[in-house]
Amino acid sequence: MIKANNTNIKTWVDIPADTDFPIQNLPFGVYKVEGQGPRVCSALGDRVIDLLRISELGFFSDFDIPKSVFDNQYINDFMALGKEKTRAVRDRLSDLFDADVDKWNSREMAAHILRPMSEVEMLLPIRVGDYTDFYSSIEHATNIGIMFRGIENALMPNWRHLPVGYHGRASSIVVSGTPIHRPMGQQKPADGPPVYGPCRLLDFELEMGFVIGKETPLGEPVPVKDAEDYIFGLILFNDWSARDIQKWEYVPLGPFLGKNFASTVAPWVVSLDALESVRVSGPKQEPEVLPYLKSEGKRNYDVQLEVRITTPEGLTKTVSESNFKYMYWNMCQQLAHHTVNGCNIKVGDMYASGTISGPDPGSYGSMLEISWQGTKSVEMPDGTQRKFIQDGDTVSIHGWANADGVRIGFGEASGKILPAREQRHQA
Repeated sequence: MIKANNTNIKTWVDIPADTDFPIQNLPFGVYKVEGQGPRVCSALGDRVIDLLRISELGFFSDFDIPKSVFDNQYINDFMALGKEKTRAVRDRLSDLFDADVDKWNSREMAAHILRPMSEVEMLLPIRVGDYTDFYSSIEHATNIGIMFRGIENALMPNWRHLPVGYHGRASSIVVSGTPIHRPMGQQKPADGPPVYGPCRLLDFELEMGFVIGKETPLGEPVPVKDAEDYIFGLILFNDWSARDIQKWEYVPLGPFLGKNFASTVAPWVVSLDALESVRVSGPKQEPEVLPYLKSEGKRNYDVQLEVRITTPEGLTKTVSESNFKYMYWNMCQQLAHHTVNGCNIKVGDMYASGTISGPDPGSYGSMLEISWQGTKSVEMPDGTQRKFIQDGDTVSIHGWANADGVRIGFGEASGKILPAREQRHQA
């Protein structure tokens, strides 16, 4: 058992009872404050743990980790240390803040190694080299297929045979709290030629991302059974979507401007280690998949997910409650398929699950499904209606797992929609 996962551990730090970040979590991110550069950190309750300061005080001296790993704008170099060392760091943090462990004198150093989250700015934790988005929820794919092709042809012929995906845009992945301008682009009205203007059908997509912590050379596939050796952890992910732009452009080559304008992630990466006790079996896959995609054991994760929309006046409504466990294709299968042709992977590569929808309307992971292609409305607390996302709305995604009675949370991935920017070249 990983020491840091022990549910009996109590911390000497005063933390909120409902925190996403108990001592059993210890996720990784990057923060900054005025007057100092970005630093790698962890989280405990409502505080960040400054890993650079802990390193400077000698608490990691037996790990032989360069200072630059923590004096860093991203956690890529930390992940690249390998799971043996990153696990050792997480276990050491558990010791430092364990109420029953006295040998480290860490309590006397509290003022130097802990900062209130309210006083820091959290940054994008990953230097994302490449980004791939999958389409792996059978409920979501079926819903979309019914809307556009009818119930008899809801799933495309390849869908049950391979994890469908596409290469997305890494440069527009932003950290929670970054405002998003409504995208501009071409749309095709039903009764006329294409027009140019702001997206009218702006949507969120509830997703979970996984991050690569170990690279491969070109030409070397990653087998399903070994995939978790390469996956460092999970991160909340909102793949913003311009549905009207996407509908007009996606044939024959798939998503482009309807997707690449922005994706929002939480500032925290939760290690797979922290989620060990919430593994579950995935849905039965029929027909039987090809040998390179066969997955044994519990490869899905029971992570509760929630999407909230907050109006410009600050009134909030939960519009989706789903779960990561619903995924038809799991992360290991996704990575195995992504690399089966010899595609190499690098530390910091990010992969998104695709929209995570459950079996009932309350668990649908996009407004396209919730409004059923704009035929239904969601009533907000102020009496206004939503079919898609309006200017001034803030969409926030939350996630947490119940690890033997301990809440392991992922923080928040939120973004406020601003009006489209004026376009000087539209003529």
